[in-house]
Amino acid sequence: MIEFHLDGRSGVAPYMQLIQQVRQAMRLGLLREGDRLPTIKDVVAKVAINPNTVLKAYRELEYAGLVTARPGVGTFIARTLSEEAAAVEPLREELRAWLSKARAAGLDPESIEALFATTFRIQLQEYA
Repeated sequence: MIEFHLDGRSGVAPYMQLIQQVRQAMRLGLLREGDRLPTIKDVVAKVAINPNTVLKAYRELEYAGLVTARPGVGTFIARTLSEEAAAVEPLREELRAWLSKARAAGLDPESIEALFATTFRIQLQEYA
């Protein structure tokens, strides 16, 4: 089951962060068709967020056809986004190796994240 987290400094609305995390977990194959999302009550307790915010995220996912709400039972993944799943695992292994090299080079987690984020943004601009 997915465990949500919120980044108050991201500038992204909390409900959108929840949606992005669900979609990302689906793309990576961590959430599959039939898997149950945490209840609104559980998310509120763990993340300290307004229940309406969680409800809004779940409704948006439902409108997109990604989840199905079953009253009294829960919210379940309706389909998968992991078409790229076969390509994900080898890439994840390469990324783990790269992260190990970065740590061995003396970079702390914050520096690694900054290096990755800036390189990623630059690469995206080159594709545009």
